[in-house]
Amino acid sequence: MSRTPEFRDYAGVRTVVLAASGFIGRWVARALTEAGAELHLVVRSAPMGEPVLAAYGVRGTVHEQDLTDLAAVRQLLHRIQPVIVFNAAGYGVDPEEKQAGDERLAGLLNEQLPACAAEGLVTVPAPGWTGRRLVHLGSVYEYGNIGGHLEEHSVPAPTGLYGRSKLGGTRRLTQACETASLSGLTARICQIYGPGEHPGRLLPCLLEARGVTDSLILTAGTQKKDFTYAEDVAEGLLRLGVTVGPPGEVVNLATGRLTAVRDFALMAAHVLRLDPELLRFEKPLPDNELGHEELAVGRLRRLTGWTPGTTVAEGVRKTAEFLDRAGHR
Repeated sequence: MSRTPEFRDYAGVRTVVLAASGFIGRWVARALTEAGAELHLVVRSAPMGEPVLAAYGVRGTVHEQDLTDLAAVRQLLHRIQPVIVFNAAGYGVDPEEKQAGDERLAGLLNEQLPACAAEGLVTVPAPGWTGRRLVHLGSVYEYGNIGGHLEEHSVPAPTGLYGRSKLGGTRRLTQACETASLSGLTARICQIYGPGEHPGRLLPCLLEARGVTDSLILTAGTQKKDFTYAEDVAEGLLRLGVTVGPPGEVVNLATGRLTAVRDFALMAAHVLRLDPELLRFEKPLPDNELGHEELAVGRLRRLTGWTPGTTVAEGVRKTAEFLDRAGHR
């Protein structure tokens, strides 16, 4: 990632990343390291998180903290006194979490934590900083299966626990920001892929299939998704962090292009030199599968002058090369 003028704005700026060793958190922390931020990395377990951060070239002060302890989170932010916080925490993306469906954890991490972080920043000064104070990762699943082009002003109707709790978090964050006139933002992200993705998801399964002769059983793959490369998501979050907008604003962070899952798998197979005959598109689609047209990215483009540009083939190639260098499949 090259240093754009926007990223140089972070040089020396005290910045917190919540869930810094998670899939998206590590990419945000990596980008902020390159930008020269004074970085504070909040992880659930330092012994588990620190090796991950080191592998991604992240440098900063590590803080071990249970993010479900909301009072402790407020105290931590008060001690650190950050100018800006990136909240990459969430519950329900990991396939195991989806299966468990823990409503308590979803409520704490997805619904209550975003507003808690905003409230923790209200009394923290940020002299000279004109950007956002809090950038929170939302989800396309907040919209629910409403169809059509998904715009930020669309009326959402999520059904599953993940979508409902994420929407609850966005709404609580907006309310907290409006009450305190705090410049917080929710970036709704889509189908993110790249190094660090949870096992059991599509690309990790394809990567595991390299050198294996057994068939890989996938869904029919007719559903279309906005596949966005993880490094592009991190870049978009940093770009949004230095913009100006109303408290609690919502912005779609996506490519604006849809790709059928089957096409993604076949393109990935070509890049990874997998025999496409080993891919069997037979499973039924998941019950909570969303159906919609392209996500609107006009607000993202207006605010940043940018949209994610990495193609599927480029993203898969970068993922394989990164993991191979790190000694992972």
